[in-house]
Amino acid sequence: MKLFFRLVFIFLGVSSLAGFLGCNRNPVIDEYTFVVTGDDRITPKEDSAHPEYNTINEYQVKRLFKEVSEMKPLPKMLIMNGDLVLGYTDGDTVKLANELKAWIKLYRESPLVNTSVKLVAFAGNHETCEKIGSGKIASAADERTFVREMKDYIAGDNGPHYTGFKPGTDSLMSDQSRLTYSFDFGGDHYVILNTDAVARESRIPYHWLEKDLKQARDNGVRHIFLFAHKPAWSTEYKTESGLDDFPANRDSAWDIMEKYNADVYFCSHFHIWDTVHPQKGKTWEVVCGNAGAPCPKDWIGPYYGYTVVKVYSNVDITSMGRDLDLATYTDPRDDKATMIRAKFTINQ
Repeated sequence: MKLFFRLVFIFLGVSSLAGFLGCNRNPVIDEYTFVVTGDDRITPKEDSAHPEYNTINEYQVKRLFKEVSEMKPLPKMLIMNGDLVLGYTDGDTVKLANELKAWIKLYRESPLVNTSVKLVAFAGNHETCEKIGSGKIASAADERTFVREMKDYIAGDNGPHYTGFKPGTDSLMSDQSRLTYSFDFGGDHYVILNTDAVARESRIPYHWLEKDLKQARDNGVRHIFLFAHKPAWSTEYKTESGLDDFPANRDSAWDIMEKYNADVYFCSHFHIWDTVHPQKGKTWEVVCGNAGAPCPKDWIGPYYGYTVVKVYSNVDITSMGRDLDLATYTDPRDDKATMIRAKFTINQ
């Protein structure tokens, strides 16, 4: 009986979020906003005043939640692009679960939880991978832990399933249905992509993606937004590799995005803010990995913040940020105001 009630509770929770996001119907909203950012994890901080948060940039996350809660008008969603916590727990899924629970606690104690803003969070390599030798290898146990702990902030379950190695498929070696998925909202289509699935690290399931984007266009969506942890294309301040580890897979996925006229691929992983327009098609890459992780020392004028996306017939993208000191990046800095750092428009 207890199991029955737990399953009912989980179903209702997912259904409630799915209902808000318009999975069953997708009426056009003439104008609305959402916020996206990623990478707020830090390296361990032994002298933390709150040891439970020693893998999270506590000050920056709290400030993010507070500032989003005070936006006028309120955005419809806050989308977090992975690397919420340090992870890499050497297979200790209890430790990973506790790190994720600490992150959730910050949210639930913030003013944002009492607003209408819906939180959507997905995994980065720090949540799904383990350091093995010189590589970062995705773990099915870590994937399951993330899905279990973050279930209230996962907005869909229509992603691809395990296929095993099979030509003509994405050869998925674990269930990705709640790590890669899509949903509709406001007349627009949102796609979440796990860029570090088991045995498919730094790759996108582009066979699934093509079917999903084709259906979205057949349904008459206005805009298509994609969200992933790893960048498809390098920037001037590249600090580690992204999808360029497997360029054939990256190119196939990007060709599909452009084929279906996707607007933006939002990603993180690089702890910077930058934009790339790699090909002649419509699709832009926006790197917004500056939520609180340590920034590269060669990023001139580094800042922490978030990206505000205004959606209407066009798409306005605004990077909001506040200065930081690279040497003391976890320290509170109430003296640093958040202001506009970059802005551009993608025309319909």
